[in-house]
Amino acid sequence: MKKFLKILGIVLGVILLILFLTPFLFEKQLKDLVQETINKNVNATVTFEDIDLSIFRNFPDATLAIQNLKIINNAPFEGDTLALSEEVTLQMSLAELFKGGDEPKKVDALKIDNTFLNIAIDTLGNSNYDIAIQDTISTKTSQGGGFSFDVDHYEINNSRVKYVDKGSKMAFLVEDLNHRGTGDFSASTSTLSTYSTALVSFEMDSVNYLDRNKLLLEADFEMDLEKQKYTFLENEALINQLPLTFDGYVQVNEDNNEVDISFKTPTSSFKNFLAVMPEEYAKNIENVETTGDFVVDGFIRGIVDETYIPKMEINIVSNNAAFKYPDLPKAVKDIDIAAVLKNDTGLVEDTYVNIDKLNFRIDEDAFKASGSIKNLTENILVNLALQGTINLENITRAYPLDLEQDLNGIVTADLTTSFDMNSLEKEQYQNVKSSGTAVIRDFSYTSPEIPNEIKLSTANLKFNPTTVSLDNTVLTTGKTDLAVNGTIQNFMGFLFTDQKLKGNFTATSNTFSVNDFMVKETATEEAEATPATTAEVPGDEAIKIPSFLDANIDFSAKKVRYDNLVLENTSGSLRIVDETATLSNVSSSIFAGKILLNGLVSTRDAIPNFSMQLGLQSIDIVQAFKDMELLRNLAPIAQALQGELTTNIDLRGNLNDDLTPQLQTLTGNALAKILGAKVNPAQTPLLTKLDQNLNFIDLNNLNLKDLETRLTFNDGQVEVQPFDFNIKGIKARASGTHGFDMDMNYKVALEIPAKYLGSQIGTTLSRLSAQEQENMTVGLPINISGSFSNPNINLNMQQAVSSLTQQIIDNQKETLKEKGRDVLSDIISGGKNKDTADTTTTRTPAQKDSIVRKNTSDAVKETARDILGGILGGSRKKKDTTQNE
Repeated sequence: MKKFLKILGIVLGVILLILFLTPFLFEKQLKDLVQETINKNVNATVTFEDIDLSIFRNFPDATLAIQNLKIINNAPFEGDTLALSEEVTLQMSLAELFKGGDEPKKVDALKIDNTFLNIAIDTLGNSNYDIAIQDTISTKTSQGGGFSFDVDHYEINNSRVKYVDKGSKMAFLVEDLNHRGTGDFSASTSTLSTYSTALVSFEMDSVNYLDRNKLLLEADFEMDLEKQKYTFLENEALINQLPLTFDGYVQVNEDNNEVDISFKTPTSSFKNFLAVMPEEYAKNIENVETTGDFVVDGFIRGIVDETYIPKMEINIVSNNAAFKYPDLPKAVKDIDIAAVLKNDTGLVEDTYVNIDKLNFRIDEDAFKASGSIKNLTENILVNLALQGTINLENITRAYPLDLEQDLNGIVTADLTTSFDMNSLEKEQYQNVKSSGTAVIRDFSYTSPEIPNEIKLSTANLKFNPTTVSLDNTVLTTGKTDLAVNGTIQNFMGFLFTDQKLKGNFTATSNTFSVNDFMVKETATEEAEATPATTAEVPGDEAIKIPSFLDANIDFSAKKVRYDNLVLENTSGSLRIVDETATLSNVSSSIFAGKILLNGLVSTRDAIPNFSMQLGLQSIDIVQAFKDMELLRNLAPIAQALQGELTTNIDLRGNLNDDLTPQLQTLTGNALAKILGAKVNPAQTPLLTKLDQNLNFIDLNNLNLKDLETRLTFNDGQVEVQPFDFNIKGIKARASGTHGFDMDMNYKVALEIPAKYLGSQIGTTLSRLSAQEQENMTVGLPINISGSFSNPNINLNMQQAVSSLTQQIIDNQKETLKEKGRDVLSDIISGGKNKDTADTTTTRTPAQKDSIVRKNTSDAVKETARDILGGILGGSRKKKDTTQNE
């Protein structure tokens, strides 16, 4: 017995060793086999990261796992991804591993995890999944090397399938797909049991019919593999929560597919209608009180090939139904529905929808609709008729909707419309036929992003054959009232295509407050301390000009409020298109003067920007510089002025998310003219300090009447061109630069009369006559730096004194020359004095000549001494008159 146990242990050990070594012994062989099978059977580039062979994973079967499988198409879909799979698992018996390389290996189970299948059909009918190499499939799957897929069980887990047919303009998306099936694929006939869950979306010709609708299907099929026929047996499906049962079959033929399927709701309860709604809206339908019926039934029957689709008829019918949710106060009653989706020919373009009636009532408000939609796959033809009244607030009182915005207001409509989609897309509005009216009353809108509730008291829409008139639209919010009239050119094109809303409108207002429409902001101390000097990409809360508008608006307002500004009698034109608002010929009264405005604001780019031409005419300087930050930054010193100003400003730059200018990005120029102004030096530190340093000047006497100056600005710097002004007889010229950070560098040159520098040059000034002191001027350079709040004043007085002294010397030299010339002239003329006659003394000619020569000589010497003494700064000794006596 011990010997037997020992032998048994050895055998088991050898078996375990063999099982352990088998993956290593056969892994390379299986890798080569997989790659060879793929290359011989598939016209595509197929790669995989690794192959893992395990004996113990599904013992006693062996498990072959292909990891990170990728299939890339060749022409005509070259480079497109057909499939990506995280793992494909093949399960087979151990005996299959020991078969020769030329023998097919039977696969018992197949499992596909986390796979994306991308199926595409182009406009020529080519399909990207047609990658099988002809003349090899039949032989390689039945004889010779490769794999034989006689599976008993298969699974597809957590996968996604995308199907796009460009020829039929159809798209089908299956997400979160989990599907499993069990059957005997080796038998000619057998039963296949399946269970599937998924989210299904379906779109045809840009019309969305299903959007991530929940699908559950539990079905048994009878499989006839020889005839390729699959027949529905016992089954049940749920679309959202709507139950359906199916009968019929699908047969795969050589040249086409044959379909004969009928379906219906197993019950006729009106709860079936609520079950069609998405689950998040159809809450607790088991507790809903319902009356009446709701039935969905129909069939899909016919051939499917390149030309035909199955004929179909899907009926949706409800009669005299009603429902009421237990926790809501209102009920929806008198529900009548009669609609059908139908195709009688098998040609896809002949598919159409008829809505014979869609009626309901909430309280006393009844609503009716009918219409048809034809030619679904080509140029869709739409006919609609709407009639009735809906109190929007009652919708949420009767049906459990979770909305961020409360519904309110009353809509009354009586209209018909008929159009085709091609005409809308080509803007051929003459082919759109509409008539009737729609009225909206007592509508209000609130949002955390706006500071006040918007109330729409009334809006009348009149549907004309080609346009829609908007009349008597009156809304209020905060301090704003607004009345709008106009014409919408493409109302149907805007509703049913991706066109922008086009129209021409007139808007009038007694008071329009821009602040009533500004996005609320939560300011922090840190944010306030850090100015926005760099461009930031707008986020979700950035103010955006609507991209769906293509409109012209003529507007007028008696009063416009923007921040702390008040504009009176404002009028102009506004053009909105491509997220750009263009203002034209805007005029208004402000600061006791006029403002003219032309320019644009655009939020189309990641960073909003603007360009503006601004004209201010005869505005009050004090008010303007108090309320307009732009003016304070362009000319800070003007805050000390009282009077009137006219200026033209041309500027452009970037905007912050709230559409305020980023000052450091501004570029442009300005021309300003002061019509008349008084100066109050105490208003600015700069003028105060100048007034203190220039004690011989009173800046209150500064004359700025008709002063003109030009300035340019770029990269946060303002450059002021040279300009001249006068301070009660003192001429001045100034120029320089300053930044929006208020740092500055200016030069001022004063032409000062000599009399103001007497204290600086002593008695030298006394050598000039009063008239010469008034007329003689000297330049006084002044350099101004620092900031406007803390200026540095540098007076170059030494240069002025030196210049004045030199002028006096030159003047006195010229005076000396003049006197010398006069004396010389007298000497040459014989000393004869024509202007003076001595009538009291009679002298002889010799005496006269002696006196003349003495007086002339003394005069010359005295004059020379006086001039040199004054120039050299010495004091002249007084003449001793007592010695002559």
